[in-house]
Amino acid sequence: MEREDTLPLLGEVFREFGFEGASLSIIHKQTGIGRGSLYHFFPSGKEEMAAAVLSNIDAWFGREVFKPLAESAEPEVAIDQMFTSVDAYFRSGKRICLVGAFALSDTRDRFAVALSTYFRRWLDALAAALCRVGFAPDRACSLAEEVVTGIQGAIILTRTQQDSVFFERSIERLRAATRIEKT
Repeated sequence: MEREDTLPLLGEVFREFGFEGASLSIIHKQTGIGRGSLYHFFPSGKEEMAAAVLSNIDAWFGREVFKPLAESAEPEVAIDQMFTSVDAYFRSGKRICLVGAFALSDTRDRFAVALSTYFRRWLDALAAALCRVGFAPDRACSLAEEVVTGIQGAIILTRTQQDSVFFERSIERLRAATRIEKT
């Protein structure tokens, strides 16, 4: 097993137990990764693990969501693909957003730059794509905020109500809101 292979496993542990609740014993038990391997891959401990997981999440979103939004010659397609990718990543709202969970916990200050950067990149990339679709810059920025907060809120509703219909309906409403009617 390589260091990169451990990141999805560690991410799921942090999703389930939070940063504070994920002791090294729990991490070892939940992932099956030996303590020696954990120390080898992450000599600075749990904080290094969490930073690597956040970086891995940011890289995935960068590759699958932010870059296509910012660079696609077909912004409508990139926006539509963002919704599809987000739906798959968050498993129709059944998987919590670890970045959001860290932002809401006492862990926030430890990882403030990574958390802020992740959301800022998403907002900026989406707003840029919305501008290329034809929205005025101010409307594109406010709509990007609505979309990202709508997705985050839909994750919470889906998790608390144990029903993915909340996420699915929110995604469809948000997707529709990002389309400009062509005349």
